Amino acid sequence: MSSFLSRRRVLATGAGAAIGAGVLGAAATPAAASPAAARGAAGAEETRTLDKLYQDALTEGGKLVVYAGGDTPTQQDATKAAFKARFPDLDLTLVVDYSKYHDVRVDNQFATDTLVPDVVQLQTLQDFDRWKKQGRLLHYKPAGFSKLHDSFKDPQGAWVAISAIAFTFLYGTAAVGSDAPRSPLDLIDPKWKGRIASSYPHDDDAVLYLYTLYTRAYGWEWVAKLAAQDVRFARGSNSPRDAVFAGNTAIGIGTAGSAIPSSTSPTKSVIADGHPFMGWGQRAAVLKQAKNPTAAKLYLNWQLSAETQQKSFNGWSVRTDIAPPAGLKPIWEYPNAHVDGFPKFMADRAEVERWKQTFALYFGEVKGDPTPGWLGLHPGA
Repeated sequence: MSSFLSRRRVLATGAGAAIGAGVLGAAATPAAASPAAARGAAGAEETRTLDKLYQDALTEGGKLVVYAGGDTPTQQDATKAAFKARFPDLDLTLVVDYSKYHDVRVDNQFATDTLVPDVVQLQTLQDFDRWKKQGRLLHYKPAGFSKLHDSFKDPQGAWVAISAIAFTFLYGTAAVGSDAPRSPLDLIDPKWKGRIASSYPHDDDAVLYLYTLYTRAYGWEWVAKLAAQDVRFARGSNSPRDAVFAGNTAIGIGTAGSAIPSSTSPTKSVIADGHPFMGWGQRAAVLKQAKNPTAAKLYLNWQLSAETQQKSFNGWSVRTDIAPPAGLKPIWEYPNAHVDGFPKFMADRAEVERWKQTFALYFGEVKGDPTPGWLGLHPGA
């Protein structure tokens, strides 16, 4: 097994850090920022109600721009609709793109003094630690901050996780019948050849970590056998689920799921004891240079409110005081979810790149246009 299966820390930052600290140079850090200020406490939790924050946000100007990591332009439509229903007079622009494009887009906006978003909510967890060091993030503790699991918040409030997400594999119940795969080991059975869809692991870092966990558990022989299964790879973590829902494949790897599916769902996500899947908290932060900081604070408070957290699509909350549905444990209580492992993995960009390029050797180069489209430098402006 290759030596890079170990957790060696070759680099604490990667390409994004190089852009932030090297290419962008002095422009990457505001003049007022200092290491001492970055480490300073954010103070007490927010005490204003959502309604008071809403009124203050309207007084501020009534606008908000959020850059959200995701796979399709419409992926956050439900979030936008729920926010608008609660705060109808606030003008929310919510721009969805791959997190790996949003983060460098924001870096470039810092460098050119053209910042667009007020809030960033991204899968690229390493960026939040980097931006905190650069003094880019507003240290702020929304209401309920003390109720967040420790893995899902920065101690000084530089960022919070607003949702708990899990990636695994799923199958169509009608397509597999009584012969459903019970663990990732079953995916290499020849009977599933030509019947599996997957996100490219070397295109999405969360899917990459899932495949890394599979490889560590089952070895490179498992990867080679999966590569021989004529897997239908596509961009976007939505693509495997879409393929299964459409009946085009029986199984989809590298997409969001829950341990307890809806009783009416035509698919079932597989989370098996003793076998890996991956979970993480999607981080969000208010940028210190935000044009609409009060509206940004309102957004974080709304996302973390019990009202919103109890409506989680997969049943998991980032809050410790919100019990999941019967039969489901908090995501941090699943050791095979590796909740603490993903941030460490994301921080070592050299190791991430080695995994990406190795999977490209097995599965071929990434093909296809980005599923959110090409958004350019200043979407939402």
